[in-house]
Amino acid sequence: MRFLFLSIICLLAHKGFSQDSAILKVHFLYGSKPVRQYRHVEKRWFGGILGGHVGIECDSNQVINFVPISNFHVFAKQQNRHSAYVVHSVRNFYSIMGSNADSVKMAVVYIPIDHKQKLLFDSISTCYLQQTPYDYAFIGMRCGAAAYDILSQLHILHRYSLNAIYKKIFYPKKLRERLFRKAAANRWLIVKREGSKRRKWEQD
Repeated sequence: MRFLFLSIICLLAHKGFSQDSAILKVHFLYGSKPVRQYRHVEKRWFGGILGGHVGIECDSNQVINFVPISNFHVFAKQQNRHSAYVVHSVRNFYSIMGSNADSVKMAVVYIPIDHKQKLLFDSISTCYLQQTPYDYAFIGMRCGAAAYDILSQLHILHRYSLNAIYKKIFYPKKLRERLFRKAAANRWLIVKREGSKRRKWEQD
């Protein structure tokens, strides 16, 4: 996407990018529901206005995100996990709910990380992609909490137990609010795009 390319250039110029640093991009797909006049042509999304999705990109065009496999559980079942960490391209990430990627409301938070954080992110990603660390459940870990888990291990956000994380980050907006505050305090770049007028979008 052109706007992402331009944003990266701006961020690198602003931060003084070096070979010992990298950029972590946290992608937010906002929750939404069809507006009344388009409810017969626009799809309903899981979670509606308080839904959406979260993923983390470090290597170009590879967004790691946490998803349900088969029917997700109401309560987490650690011995029967219906979940997986997967990798999508940026475009496929934003079309995960079935809408055109260019029509959705989105935000990307650009976070500078050092070499050690990059190595740790790669290690966590490899482990989580090979074996899911927890179940996907309504009362349990979902995409927002899972993204928080990774960011906290990189010391970008405060570290909590998994039980505390899913209670604090019950849906993606809770993570987005925390990252937007951190971005304002640290002068991290945030890129936003409004979505199609056929849908009512979650507001910040």
